[in-house]
Amino acid sequence: MNRKRLSGLIMALFASFPAFAFDPFVVKDIRVEGIQRTEAGTVFNYLPVRVGDTFDEGQAADAIRALFATGFFSDVRIETENDVLVVLLDERPAIAQIDFVGVKEFDKDQLKAGLREVGLAESRIFDRALLDRAEQELKRQYLSRGKYAAAVTTTVTPLERNRVGINFSVEEGEVAKIASITVVGAKAFDTEDLVDLFQLTTPGWLTWYTKNDQYSRQKLSADLENLRSYYLNQGYLDFNIDSTQVSITPDKKEIYITVNITEGEQYTVSGLRFTGELILPESEYLALSTVRPGEIFSREKLTETTKAVTDRLGNEGYAFANVNAAPEVDKAKREVAFTIFVDPGRRVYVRRINVGGNTKTRDEVVRREMRQMEGAWYDAAAINRSRERVDKLAFFDEVTVETPAVPGTTDQVDVNFGVKERPTGNLMLGAGFSSSESIVLSASISQQNLFGSGNAMTLGLNTSKSSRTLSLSFTNPYYTVDGVSLGWDIYHRTYDTTDYSTVSPYKTVSTGAGLRLGYPIAEDDSISFGLGIDRTRITTYDDSTDQYKEFCIDFGCSDSSGIGDVTVSSLLLTAGWSRDSRDSFLYPRKGVYQRVYGEMALPPGDLRYTKLNYQYQHWFPIGKDYALMLNGDIGWAAGFGGKPVPFYKNFYVGGIGSVRGFDQSSLGPKDSDGDSIGGTRKAVANAEFFFPMPGSGKDRSFRISAFLDAGYVWGKDAVTGDDEKINFGDLRYSTGLAFAWTSPIGPLKFSLGFPLKKEADDDIQRFQFQLGSVF
Repeated sequence: MNRKRLSGLIMALFASFPAFAFDPFVVKDIRVEGIQRTEAGTVFNYLPVRVGDTFDEGQAADAIRALFATGFFSDVRIETENDVLVVLLDERPAIAQIDFVGVKEFDKDQLKAGLREVGLAESRIFDRALLDRAEQELKRQYLSRGKYAAAVTTTVTPLERNRVGINFSVEEGEVAKIASITVVGAKAFDTEDLVDLFQLTTPGWLTWYTKNDQYSRQKLSADLENLRSYYLNQGYLDFNIDSTQVSITPDKKEIYITVNITEGEQYTVSGLRFTGELILPESEYLALSTVRPGEIFSREKLTETTKAVTDRLGNEGYAFANVNAAPEVDKAKREVAFTIFVDPGRRVYVRRINVGGNTKTRDEVVRREMRQMEGAWYDAAAINRSRERVDKLAFFDEVTVETPAVPGTTDQVDVNFGVKERPTGNLMLGAGFSSSESIVLSASISQQNLFGSGNAMTLGLNTSKSSRTLSLSFTNPYYTVDGVSLGWDIYHRTYDTTDYSTVSPYKTVSTGAGLRLGYPIAEDDSISFGLGIDRTRITTYDDSTDQYKEFCIDFGCSDSSGIGDVTVSSLLLTAGWSRDSRDSFLYPRKGVYQRVYGEMALPPGDLRYTKLNYQYQHWFPIGKDYALMLNGDIGWAAGFGGKPVPFYKNFYVGGIGSVRGFDQSSLGPKDSDGDSIGGTRKAVANAEFFFPMPGSGKDRSFRISAFLDAGYVWGKDAVTGDDEKINFGDLRYSTGLAFAWTSPIGPLKFSLGFPLKKEADDDIQRFQFQLGSVF
């Protein structure tokens, strides 16, 4: 046998050592040896030589390089035997399995998915370098979770058929907690107040959820910037963070953070002027400024000023205005003056408005909310208003706007609206608990964006203990291009309080239909009109209150005693006005919502009454994440033409929609049996402070609130029959906490209310909730 062997190392040195050269020959055959898992066809596919080719030193080097480059082999050798090319290979082992032992902090499947992305996965070729990288990355992940004592040991076990098993054995250890945060060098402010500015904190009652008691470099950087901003907003222009030390105890269980600062001196503003290309009167710029001479310097106010000027120029079409403030510092007097340079740049106009991200909603539904027009001058206020209007549709979880310049031009931009659609179909379930009612359930199904058209349709199916309703409603918010809306309603409603322990027993079965028309009269204002017909059969019982029996007698009850059935018809005229300047329909933080609604029963119907309702709701933003909501709701009803207000049209107060902590519809006048009979005058007031769920970050779908509710209704005294006088001393008060979450399965609302003022005959319902499912 005459073999010439060329190893991978020798071939790599061909260029430097010609002594290993051989005479070229014509390949008669190619034989592959040493493979166990790799198919011979795979090797032939990578070889740059075929039977019949003339084989020389260059081709030998190319063949070895090509096979090494596959990563399948740890050694490649080429031998020749009587003009037969013999390829001898040592395969790298394959990974048969990957196991994790002692891992509790992370999901094992997610860890395997992460390893797969870097090339370390079952059935793939084993690479020691990748394994080392994976081990280091796993340690880093534990460090990011505050487990500094975590130890990771990897074991590689050879298996049959040239395979290996990889085992990650982890001792996670305890989470290192922040033992203290110290600010050294603070003189102007109390150290505890400065530490309260930090998101990082020592262990507390909620840190098990927020993880803010675990050290994070990113969180510390954000905290240091908050500290810097605080000092700069208080006038300390020379403030500096000298150093930051983070130390850990030898047992790796406690972390100490020390921040060394130099406060410097506090500065006041000595002057402010605007210069540059002032296309507006300087007085207008000064009016936009929140920086005032003589006041303590605040970087926040300076930033607000430059932003206000930029936005104002944007309203004039200057989309790329550049506004910069240059300080002139007088250290001796501890004063600073600012010169604000204004460069409006070119005035631009909008070439095209694009809408993206709407897979179901039609473009026209978004475009008809636009207040910025294509081909018009760029108007920042109109664009912001357009975004708010699109957001208030409640069809989208997120609405973003970008204004990129048109390539090749200097005076054109496109406006790109990006939306993230949310489920607009809603299957709502409502539930509440009380000692008298046990569980009360109701349901409705609606689609607020029918087939992506922006039209709304609702099918109501109420299956609560006292009410059964079947209703169908439809609304086209843009019946005309001017925004005139048209809608209709059909309903069949049964309301039976015989099993409802807090309301005097009666039963009504109503069938009706109506048309609605809405007309916008301003950007935030609209008026509405409606005309409907209603036919109601009323049933009273022996234990019904006398007021109900008298109503039945007045309208021709089947029994002269007032116990029985009577049917009344009515022609209903409705009118309303609303104003909505809230910044968001789903998650408002600022703005006002007002609504006036009136209903009147006219001839030729049997009934004659007027019913009015007014609601005022004001949202106040507090900081970046908090909001205060004040709400007032009053109602009044009266009969005319010698006829009373139908008792089933009375106002009711109590429950999750009005005064939480009290049973549904339980507040107000009661009959001799202690059952609520409602009233013709209503007053409800709510104050609610909203804040995000700790640890939820920028996710707005979580909201917690603390509330204070008050309310009552007044009507006729069930015993004397006289009208009750409005006495705000009758108001009931409650307080508590509420939680709302727009979850993937639907909106969830919980409230835990505690009455602050109650009477002995009041029905209490402390815990209430609503839940729903979206589709």
